[in-house]
Amino acid sequence: MTLFLNKFEKKYNSAPFSNINLTDYKPAFEKCIKKAKDEINSIINNDQNPTFQNTIEALDFAGENLDRLSSIFFNLNSAETSDEMQKIAQEISPLLTEFSNDITLNEDLFKKVKIIFDNKSTLSLTPEQNTLLEKKYKGFVRNGALLNEEQKTKLREIDTKLAKLKLTYGENVLAETNNYHLHIMEESKLKGLPEGAKEAAASLAKSKELDGWAFTLDYPSYIPFVTYIENRELRKELSIAAGKKGFQNNEFDNQDNIKDIVKFRHERANLLGYNSHSHFVLEERMAQNPEKVISFLNNLLEKAKPAAEQEFSELTSFAKELDGIEKLEKWDGAYYSEKLKQKRFSLDDEKLKPYFKLENVLNGAFTIAEKLYGITFKEIHDIDKYHEDVQTFEVSDLEGNFVALFYTDFFPRKGKRNGAWMTSYKPQYIKNNINERPHISNVCNFTPPTPTKPSLLTFNEVTTLFHEFGHGLHGMLANTTYPSLSGTSVYWDFVELPSQIMENWCYEPEALALFAKHYETGEIIPQEYVEKIKESANFLEGIATMRQISFGLLDIAYHGKVQTIEDVKSFEETAFESTKLYPDVIENCMSTSFSHIFQGGYSSGYYSYKWAEVLDADAFAYFQEEGIFNKEIATKFKENILSKGGTEHPMILYKKFRGQEPKPDALLKRAGLIN
Repeated sequence: MTLFLNKFEKKYNSAPFSNINLTDYKPAFEKCIKKAKDEINSIINNDQNPTFQNTIEALDFAGENLDRLSSIFFNLNSAETSDEMQKIAQEISPLLTEFSNDITLNEDLFKKVKIIFDNKSTLSLTPEQNTLLEKKYKGFVRNGALLNEEQKTKLREIDTKLAKLKLTYGENVLAETNNYHLHIMEESKLKGLPEGAKEAAASLAKSKELDGWAFTLDYPSYIPFVTYIENRELRKELSIAAGKKGFQNNEFDNQDNIKDIVKFRHERANLLGYNSHSHFVLEERMAQNPEKVISFLNNLLEKAKPAAEQEFSELTSFAKELDGIEKLEKWDGAYYSEKLKQKRFSLDDEKLKPYFKLENVLNGAFTIAEKLYGITFKEIHDIDKYHEDVQTFEVSDLEGNFVALFYTDFFPRKGKRNGAWMTSYKPQYIKNNINERPHISNVCNFTPPTPTKPSLLTFNEVTTLFHEFGHGLHGMLANTTYPSLSGTSVYWDFVELPSQIMENWCYEPEALALFAKHYETGEIIPQEYVEKIKESANFLEGIATMRQISFGLLDIAYHGKVQTIEDVKSFEETAFESTKLYPDVIENCMSTSFSHIFQGGYSSGYYSYKWAEVLDADAFAYFQEEGIFNKEIATKFKENILSKGGTEHPMILYKKFRGQEPKPDALLKRAGLIN
């Protein structure tokens, strides 16, 4: 342990990436686990009567080194992995699961926690302390503290199996992504593809020691291809390749992994006395139970479906009129949507991209954060990085006090999973009267710069950057006492509020003027483009809403009731029945690469994207009423939402900010689904 931790003699106690060898990890984990066990044992063996301080508080700070080590290892396993690292992950995961179970299934420790919980009415606890006590008590109960010995053994077995299954599922998706590329030699086949995307494909081919052009399943390569390539057969080829990740009856097939994950999650929930995995998960969410989630999604579906069907009919007619397409397929969706958007708004990503140079967009996000929350960002070069693409920023308040470290990692590469996410290398907390400040990271997969062009973002990528930056602000501005309640440690259906509300500034002329400048001329984005961005914001919104609803319903179908899944593909088709627009593609299955719910933390929680949209539309309407840079509203949002983490129930925090519960009307109006 000491060998590993000695490497932390860096500025701000930052992660010493360049000094860590892969062979360091397993011994470090073993030593950190031993140290954490010793800390837990000192709580158990304390002869004094259990108090909030010597039990609950001590428990929250126990295992600090282990938590730090875990965050570094598993973050890198997502952003900069290798076969060797994945092998280490498979060895480490069972150790961590066993350690976690050693705590939550320890009767002597639980007895102490229960004494404090049973007497909480006699204690003068702050709201934050009360929340921590409830969280710790429920953490034990929800992880088997009330089970008998035979049941506890069974729970340990299930948790170990689930930890390995989730890792394997994710490794399979990454392998399938990395193992595929479409190699094209004839330039004529690239008709319709923008020059920037063509140049990126040539660079990609060169990196693979190929002539011509190469396309992969990474989003910056995949999305321009299916959006612009005129050759329908080639769009079909790439689309099918993307849709069959984990569904090819090969060594990376995820069908059995899905069946096992779902089965063990249900077994675990039943063992703990819950009807289903969803009932277990949603007890700790704003939505409370699967019935409420299904009702919420179906109510949205009722509003969105007529609009979605109308839009799909228009898109189908447009494709037939333009190219004689009789039946619109999935590989036609992005292509004809873009064509129709261009026709309707005379606006396309290629017109907009020159105004969205990555560096300008990032600086725009920084400027908006400064205007709203009084923080500044300065790039620094004396912080260790895990890859040359990573940038590091020192975040300070207007008095110059250190607020956070911020890492950005924006380009795709082998060993980095698809998508975009925010994560933390060090949480915020207060200990020994020292406010330990957080180290936060945003990871995305944007089109990298080429020899002739900087990284230019599509508008969708602009909103992605702002979305993840919103999560980042939730982490950076955290100001709580306890690490387990800090930053994004909130109910899962509340965590998307800070991220989704940030996207709103991307549509506001006043905000766009700060960063949307032509990368060659410096000209601010023309007002007519801004108006078209706002006009087109609801373009095909019915279809987009229905897609999100379909994923939420699929998630709840898997996890909302105990069942045996005979066939993953037919199970998925049944779940998608009420939201289906495109014909099915027999070779494809969405579930086998639905990492959000089978590897990430969104099982029974995918609905939360739409749930949080209700919150963010209602919250941003408050900003719009008073001015999008209104300091008073921003301060209320910072003090009641961003800084408070999970210290109180999210509805209490929201009402402190807004003065009322959120209403869905703002979302439905913004989406154009009601007048």
